[in-house]
Amino acid sequence: MYENTFPNKRYKETLEFLTKVAPAPAKILDLGIRNPFSELMEIYGYQVTNTSGEDLDLDTEKVKNSTAEIVTAFEIFEHLIAPFNVLRDIKTDKLVATVPLRLWFSRAYRSKTDKWDRHYHEFEDWQFDWLLEKAGWEIKERHKWTNPVNKIGLRPLLRKFTPRYYAVYAEKKG
Repeated sequence: MYENTFPNKRYKETLEFLTKVAPAPAKILDLGIRNPFSELMEIYGYQVTNTSGEDLDLDTEKVKNSTAEIVTAFEIFEHLIAPFNVLRDIKTDKLVATVPLRLWFSRAYRSKTDKWDRHYHEFEDWQFDWLLEKAGWEIKERHKWTNPVNKIGLRPLLRKFTPRYYAVYAEKKG
């Protein structure tokens, strides 16, 4: 399908999942500011609009007013205090999202210098499923993958076998 020249495994896995569950061409509202993955989606035939950096805990107007066919959210929901609100307010009936999974052997990520780069949630798969279901979504497809690192130690060894990322394709319930 393509040659893996991306900086990490996450882009490859995410793109393969997206093209499988929501093939291009499609009009996408991608939650979060424009980023290299937004550009990659465009290379693969998607028409992408991003949110503008607004606080999606408080301001969901962009998702309420979007005419996109699909909303994507790649590593966004863990940064929100209340992801339920934006999930409930999404107008379109298709969602592709990824979240980092909670690792029992590693604490949640927290930046001490960047107020936006913090994880309020690192979900277990069943927790994210319940959140989506409560917000009115039905999960149609799931995918998990590991994120090994090239270091020596117990945690790097555990990362080779423990899934770190979780992707879902969901549709709004009736």
